[in-house]
Amino acid sequence: MADYSEKITELENLIKNSKYNKRTQHAIGLYKAQLARLKEKQVSRGKSSGPKEGYSVRKTGDATVLILGFPSVGKSTLLNKITNQESEVGSYEFTTLSVIPGLLKYKHSKIQILDVPGIVKGAATGRGRGKEILSVLRNADLVLILVEALHTKQHNVILKEVYDANIRLNQQRPDVRIKKTARNGIKIASTVKLELSKETMKTVFKEFKISNADVIIRDKINIDKLIDCIEDNKKYVKAITIISKADSVTEKKLKPLMKRIKADIAISATENKGMEELKELIFKKLNFIRIYLKEPGKEADIKEPLIITKDSTVRDICEKLHKDFVRLFKFCRITGPSAKFPGQKLSSKHKLKDEDILELHFD
Repeated sequence: MADYSEKITELENLIKNSKYNKRTQHAIGLYKAQLARLKEKQVSRGKSSGPKEGYSVRKTGDATVLILGFPSVGKSTLLNKITNQESEVGSYEFTTLSVIPGLLKYKHSKIQILDVPGIVKGAATGRGRGKEILSVLRNADLVLILVEALHTKQHNVILKEVYDANIRLNQQRPDVRIKKTARNGIKIASTVKLELSKETMKTVFKEFKISNADVIIRDKINIDKLIDCIEDNKKYVKAITIISKADSVTEKKLKPLMKRIKADIAISATENKGMEELKELIFKKLNFIRIYLKEPGKEADIKEPLIITKDSTVRDICEKLHKDFVRLFKFCRITGPSAKFPGQKLSSKHKLKDEDILELHFD
């Protein structure tokens, strides 16, 4: 492990001290590929020799949201304010020693909120049970990154630990298809202008022991994203950055702090400031829409909508309601924003919009 750590530090310094341009692109690409390989080996060795214990959380509700931050940043207080959970709150570090779930009910949605122990620098390599904490994050639909107003430098530390744990925040996996072949080397085709030279990309592939493959690139990518696609072990999670304890600084100081870390919102849980705005932000970030179901010949149930995500189809609704509904589906009628007129007859491929009224018909 020590040998890996020394080599990792050496490569990180090389990358940090190298100015990126067309002339150095090839060398930096090779350094980054070697660094990714070493980190993967380090993690694999840790898995084989380290403890197997971890946090087990059963997902419930329409989505799972995790509150992530340093110890004593206000995670438990926030959980108590936006859910029905009474998490222990203290002014000392490491108050939360296990994962504490709460339930946020908002606009008829039921969102599971998880309060986990605070992470610290080195969490991705296991310090402070960081691996277990970050493993819970991999199964979340959204992460709330909580950064204290007086300690905004914590933000970069959190981002690095999350990144090193193979989690990518507010990103989507690039559309890069890699099909290994038996011969003919690395063939690269692209539908977009390439930012990397094919020579550099081939060097990176060979560093990962891939000598023959057909590669199709449909998104603009850099070295880091290419490596992510080759390793194909990354988890992509949405995130909201929150400045907590906003009452500890003046409004004049708060604005540049928010700009510096690109915070989405500033709150004060103890003073109940920003709570409703945060709930709305969570709902929107999860891309939730509400669908009202209507039985033929009856009124729509507008008291209890079905919560689904934006761009869901009628078929997605059928799959969610019952395993046989897709097979039995005949047609549907829709009244609402996605229909051209009330009661429009549509197929299962139709995409729904917020507050549509859906009437399903079966054989």
